[in-house]
Amino acid sequence: MTPEDPSGAARLSDFDFDLPEDRIALRPAVPRDGARMLEVASDGALDDRWIGDLPSRLRPGDALVFNDTRVIAARLSGTRMRQGPGVAVEATLHKRLSPWRWTAFMRPGKRLRVGDRIAFGHAGDRACLGGALDATVEAKQADGEVTLAFDLCGADLDLAIAERGEMPLPPYIATRRAPDERDRLDYQTLFARVEGSVAAPTAGLHFTAGLMDRLANRGVSTHFVTLHVGAGTFLPVKSEVVADHRMHGEYGDVSEEVAQALNTIRADGGRIVCVGTTSLRLLESAVGEDGRIVPFAGETAIFITPGYRFRAADALITNFHLPRSTLFMLACAFSGAATMKRAYGHAIAAGYRFYSYGDASLLWRAA
Repeated sequence: MTPEDPSGAARLSDFDFDLPEDRIALRPAVPRDGARMLEVASDGALDDRWIGDLPSRLRPGDALVFNDTRVIAARLSGTRMRQGPGVAVEATLHKRLSPWRWTAFMRPGKRLRVGDRIAFGHAGDRACLGGALDATVEAKQADGEVTLAFDLCGADLDLAIAERGEMPLPPYIATRRAPDERDRLDYQTLFARVEGSVAAPTAGLHFTAGLMDRLANRGVSTHFVTLHVGAGTFLPVKSEVVADHRMHGEYGDVSEEVAQALNTIRADGGRIVCVGTTSLRLLESAVGEDGRIVPFAGETAIFITPGYRFRAADALITNFHLPRSTLFMLACAFSGAATMKRAYGHAIAAGYRFYSYGDASLLWRAA
């Protein structure tokens, strides 16, 4: 079977490729819109460009769709409190369940039990009991998720997380260097507005105020949707049969105003260009069989693989993704697996920078 086979029998190994470690970007381009951009035409032709070339690649009447989610400082270091010496643990918050409850991926998860108390923050923080960021392990799931019930609630909890947490850099960056204050700006888009993500919609990191002005002058409209990206985006696909993989649900919102605007743009001959796989996945969750986008508010766990029929997006701006990842599978579905493998081979040979802080690609949907 080939990855284009719509039967769902694609294999994980179909989406593998070799990436030299020196292609993994540890910092973004400076300035942000100075990154490179590989354009992949609908017929598979490849062109080396720059993000700054984007206005010339779009037409007046086209629409860019951004994800305006804002990343929270979701990585927390703490200590499991039992009788005897405490055990150092780390939590990456995943999804908010209530004003005081979060699901999280924790290390070392196997050493935690339901009912365990976790004290997050540094030892010096304990001087002020009112500022303590403590939680109880409320539940453990088979997939490694832990439900944490915090002692703080609502805005108090949000403030404590912002003060104690670190930006949740992806593992391929965090294992090579520690997060720092610079990441609090670098790992946030220009238009980040609605707090709730634990991973950045990284294609949006390339956009600057100057580039947005040039796009507006070109006659390209901009629209914003919200998808709160969960830590599950970094989890590896473990099933060899791709169709057996299950995505984690993420909350998204498409307003009636945005849905109507995009439908009008499409009816007038404009093209919908999604900035990032998150905005694309959300629009594809909000589109009907007739191609009309409808308002949407709720969770989506849409898993897009080759064979999927796209209804909402005409083009996709996205970074270069990990081998064997759901994001690379989505890119293969959009432009064709053979085309994307050739594009990634070209990008590696040409020195493009990969992953969250890396360069971009402009993909036009394959015919």
